[in-house]
Parts: sequence; C-alpha cells; structure tokens
Amino acid sequence: MKIFCIGRNYVEHASEMGNEVPLEPVVFMKPKSALLQANTPFYYPEFTNELHAEAELVLRVCKNGKYIQEKHAGKYYNGITVGIDFTARDIQDELKAKGLPWEKAKAWDNSTIIGKWIDLTPAIKKDDINFCLYKNKELVQQGNSSQMIFGFDAIVAHISNYFSLNIGDVIFTGTPAGVGECVVGDELEGFVEDDSLFELSIK
Repeated sequence: MKIFCIGRNYVEHASEMGNEVPLEPVVFMKPKSALLQANTPFYYPEFTNELHAEAELVLRVCKNGKYIQEKHAGKYYNGITVGIDFTARDIQDELKAKGLPWEKAKAWDNSTIIGKWIDLTPAIKKDDINFCLYKNKELVQQGNSSQMIFGFDAIVAHISNYFSLNIGDVIFTGTPAGVGECVVGDELEGFVEDDSLFELSIK
C-alpha cells in the first residue's frame, strides 16, 4: 500500500500558506506506517508544538496501472472518503527554511486518517463533491472537488507517470483553506456531503 498526497491543490490554501499556485500537481508520499489503524487512539506527537489538521478528499485505487492517460484515469479508482493529513507545522517550517525534505513533518507514524469509504457510482458527480471538517462541533474547513486546481483524473494520470498505481493505494487530493491548529482534547469529525465518515479524539 502506498499513500500519495497532493499539496497546494486549492488556490486559497496555497495563498494562506504563502505558497505559489503550482503549474503541475505537487506530489509527496507517506509510508504505510503513517496510516492510523482502526480502533487505534491518536496521540499528540511529542516532537511538535504546532499540530495542524488538513482535511482532504481521498481516492481508493482499484486497478493496477502505469502511464495512465487522463481520459482513462477514472477506471483506476472506485471509492472516495475524507481523511486528515496531519502536519507538524513547526517542524515543516524549520525544514522548508533550510531547503530540506519534510517527511518528518508529514509522514510520521499515525499521521494519516482515512474515513469510511463511499463507492463511486455513475450518479456521483466527481467534479461536485462537498466535504468538510468539524472541530469540537464547529465547522473549520469545507471544500468542493470543483475547487481543485487539478481534478481527480489529472492527479491519477500525473502520479502514474512516476509511480505504479496498485490496488489498495490511496490518494489524498489536497486540502482547502482553513487549515488550523489542534490540541489535546479536540474532537474532529469529517464529512462527505451529509455522511459522517470519521470521528477522532486527540489524546
């Protein structure tokens, strides 16, 4: 299993982070150990003092592929959910300032949350999917797949130029504006449309 992530895929989020809008998908990866397993508590990591939650739509890869054309990319994923790409923002800022890779800020053990899957059907408009994140019952992030700079098929095709896609891989498609800090005791809940797909307590 591989965890692919797309950075800076919403204009407003790129702006709030002080980043340029990319001309092609910004791809990074996380190891399998980054995925928080079901029924496992999430603990605030000891190495950071600034933990941010980034809510994202996540795709489930259902077919092996390489060098996939964008017009065929929709055949390679069949499920969607909402997840969290947790970021140790203070660590990331330090590493970026030095021009260093920032896996330590993004890819640490249990840094990735994936909700329950929704099977994609022809009735679901992939370019009009709403999702949101609540923190302590207050809405903190919301987005729509139409707002992405690079849509699902473009992302899948681009990734496949560099990495083989395999059944069971997942793709985080980027976070909208509204990224914010979390602390111990916070309760997070992620939705796609009106469906609650995960609940998480930070311990």
